[in-house]
Amino acid sequence: MIMQDTKSNPNLIAVAFSGTHPFDAEQWRTYIDISWYELPDVGKIHGGFMKALGLQRSRGWPKEIDESGPHHYAYYTIRDELSRVFRENQDAKFILTGHSLGGALAILFVVMLILHEEEWLLDKFEGVYTFGQPRVGDKKFGEFMVEKMKKYDVKHMRYVYSNDLVPRIPYDDKSLFFKHFSPCLYFNSLYQGQILEEEPNKNYFSLFWVIPKILNAVWEEYQLISLMITSILPDWDP
Repeated sequence: MIMQDTKSNPNLIAVAFSGTHPFDAEQWRTYIDISWYELPDVGKIHGGFMKALGLQRSRGWPKEIDESGPHHYAYYTIRDELSRVFRENQDAKFILTGHSLGGALAILFVVMLILHEEEWLLDKFEGVYTFGQPRVGDKKFGEFMVEKMKKYDVKHMRYVYSNDLVPRIPYDDKSLFFKHFSPCLYFNSLYQGQILEEEPNKNYFSLFWVIPKILNAVWEEYQLISLMITSILPDWDP
């Protein structure tokens, strides 16, 4: 989804990538596809997410493709639409955002702008804000992104809520080697926030965290039931 605030100065365009739909088998297959897509001097990137964004099976990532046919690819379609808008309004700026799978696509969209050296678009780019974003690459890729995002002054705000599973996958362990490359803005179930290098319990499954997660789940269930009751009985005091 692309939205534009024409009243702000400069005009702000927001590109929002949709999160995972619970009953969409194709999107869940994207998550499960943890094959590596490796770029020389860049690192290894989650193959499923790259395919969802527009990776060409036989051609990789050409800078330009022919989209006159029935198939359209997210990266190229959005990039061309942004280019069209900026030709009409050269003072506009844009941000990227997304939740879950959408968060992965949002940050990888930045990757492709950098690799294709779309400097005039990067100059209009304010930042990327992801919510519950999964890991998208290995340590080498992360180091590449930190360097390039600093060069282009790209802000990356990675929001993580409490025990959300998605930001903790694919695992950051000795078998998979996926790594986050930006600090997280972490919020607990009381919505108290702090900036951390890595979300607590980074791989989700841990005996140490079993009891805290169960207690947190009970607390959130209580909050939900209280909200439902007060919406029906406004005078009820939990």
